[in-house]
Amino acid sequence: MNPKEALKEAESGELRPVYVVAGEESHFRDEVLFNIRKAALGSGLADFNEDKFSAGEASIDRVLSAARMLPMMAKRRFVLVRGIDRWETSEGDSNPFDLLAEYAAAPVDSTCLVLVARKVDGRRKLITMAKKQGFLVTCDPLSDRELPPWIRARASSLGHAMTEPVAEFLAELIGSDLSLVKDAIERLSLYVGEKTPITEDAISAVIARVRTDDAWAVVDAVGNKNFERAIATFRDAFDPRDRGLPLLGAVAWSIRQLAKFDAALSEGARPDQAARVAGVPPFRAREVQEKASRLASGEAARWLAILAETDLALKSSRRPPDLILEEALAKLCA
Repeated sequence: MNPKEALKEAESGELRPVYVVAGEESHFRDEVLFNIRKAALGSGLADFNEDKFSAGEASIDRVLSAARMLPMMAKRRFVLVRGIDRWETSEGDSNPFDLLAEYAAAPVDSTCLVLVARKVDGRRKLITMAKKQGFLVTCDPLSDRELPPWIRARASSLGHAMTEPVAEFLAELIGSDLSLVKDAIERLSLYVGEKTPITEDAISAVIARVRTDDAWAVVDAVGNKNFERAIATFRDAFDPRDRGLPLLGAVAWSIRQLAKFDAALSEGARPDQAARVAGVPPFRAREVQEKASRLASGEAARWLAILAETDLALKSSRRPPDLILEEALAKLCA
C-alpha cells in the first residue's frame, strides 16, 4: 500500500497487527509512523503499552517478547523497530527476518508491530508476505510529475492558494526531499500571511534570491548564443552558499515552460492557449512566443539534458560550483 492508504487505515482505527514501512522518503515514513502510533495507542497509557527498538541494538527475542505482551488498560500495544535493514547481514537458523516472518504469520492481534527500513530485500519471506497480504507500506520519493501537485495540496492545507507554475518553480528550487519542501512551504506561509496566495515573488524573497527574471535572462542569452551575457547574468544571481542549485533549478523551470509552450503551438494552440498549457503568465506570453519562434528543433531537450548533467555534478563533484555552471553555460551556448 502507499502512504495515503496507510493513513486512511490509521484514521479509521482498523489497524493491522503488523506493518512494514519501507522506502527512501523519510517524510512519508515519519508521517505514517506518527499516525499509526496515534491510532494504536489512542487514549491508552503509552508508558505501559509502547516499546521502541533499534535493530542491531536490541535482540530479535526482545522485540518478539514485547510484541507478545498483552496491553495494560488499553486496547492495543504499539511496538516500533527502526532500521530492520541492519539485520540483512544476520546469518544462522535464527535470522531476525525469518523469525519476524513466523510472527507475522500468526501475530498477536492486540499488538501493532511496525517494522521500519529505508531499503529491504524483496526476496525475504517477510517482505513477500507483506506485499501479498498488504501490510507493506512503500514510502518512495515522489516523481517530478507528482511533486508539484503535492506542493499545492500542502500549501492548500495551510490555507494558501498556489498556481501550478509556482509549485513547479518551488519544486525546481528545493528538489524532491519532502522534509525540505515542507519546511519551505511553512516558511512561505508565515511570510505571506493567513489566506494569502504564495507567489513567485514570495519564493524569491524567502527561499532563494533567484528570481524568474534572472532565469529568463539566462535563457534569452543562451537562445541568442550570447555566452558573455549569460555569464554576466549568472554571476549576478549566483550564490556560492547554495552551490547555484536554485539558479540551475529556475533556469530548468523556465526552459520547461518554453518547451511546453512551443509544443502547444506546434499542436495548433493559439498563443494564449499555449501560455495556459505551459503555465506562462499572460504578461510574459508574447516574450515566450518570441523565444519559442527562435527555438531550433530539439534544442530545449538538449538544454535540459545538459542541465540534468550539471545538477548531478553540483551535487556530487568537489569541483567549484561556479566553474561547473560556467562550463554548462558554454555547452548551452554552443
